[in-house]
Amino acid sequence: MEVLILGCGSSGGTPAIGCGCPTCTSGDPRNSRTRSSAVLSVGGLNFLIDSGPDLRGQALREGLTQVDAVLYTHPHADHLNGIDDLRAFCYLNRAPLPIFGNEYTMRDIETRFHYTTLPPGPWWDKPSLQTTAVSGPFSHRGIEVIPIPVWHGKGAIFGYRIGRLAYITDVSDIPPESYRLLQDLDVLLIDCLREQPHYTHFGVEQAIEASRRIGARRSVFIHMTHELEYHALSQRLPEGMEVAFDGMRLASE
Repeated sequence: MEVLILGCGSSGGTPAIGCGCPTCTSGDPRNSRTRSSAVLSVGGLNFLIDSGPDLRGQALREGLTQVDAVLYTHPHADHLNGIDDLRAFCYLNRAPLPIFGNEYTMRDIETRFHYTTLPPGPWWDKPSLQTTAVSGPFSHRGIEVIPIPVWHGKGAIFGYRIGRLAYITDVSDIPPESYRLLQDLDVLLIDCLREQPHYTHFGVEQAIEASRRIGARRSVFIHMTHELEYHALSQRLPEGMEVAFDGMRLASE
């Protein structure tokens, strides 16, 4: 299986509006970060993780034309508000698109984006999404998906594991039972917001500590603000840990 990082930026993206810091003014494309999202490709299926506000541009940049399901981590704007762009994949498939997440996230979508949960119209001019609330492992078209419960401040959200790859964004604490779900990984993608810890996110040292505890073959830091410059952070990281960039592809068994 393979993961494609569509975006590895935080809620504001990088460059940040009005900022002249070294990261925001860098000419290295690895310092240009759209809002966090990824595609997990396995068994001929593409699982999109979140639909942030940069989804359309990310899909065009990467030539993404196939999405078979969406896995939602939580309903914050930077992870959800590109939901209208899912209509393109419904149109291409000529079929409603299954989406999964915890009960709170599915209810939020059904309330705030009610029009996306209606049956498809003849012109496919709106998304047609089939919401399914999940609380534990489930199978979609023969692929097992394991939600990973984590804390985002006081909010209970999901990371996801498929095979030996896991994606954990917007995390401030990983419960002991979730660490047990993260053993024997090839690839871990994990939240690393900024230099200092945040009350709803891991900072650099927390991301390093969690990555060591999980022990994946490769740990890749995502959801970064412009405080973290690609090369400067890369030089500091222990072996087996690396900095994500938009368009990065990683393989796993």
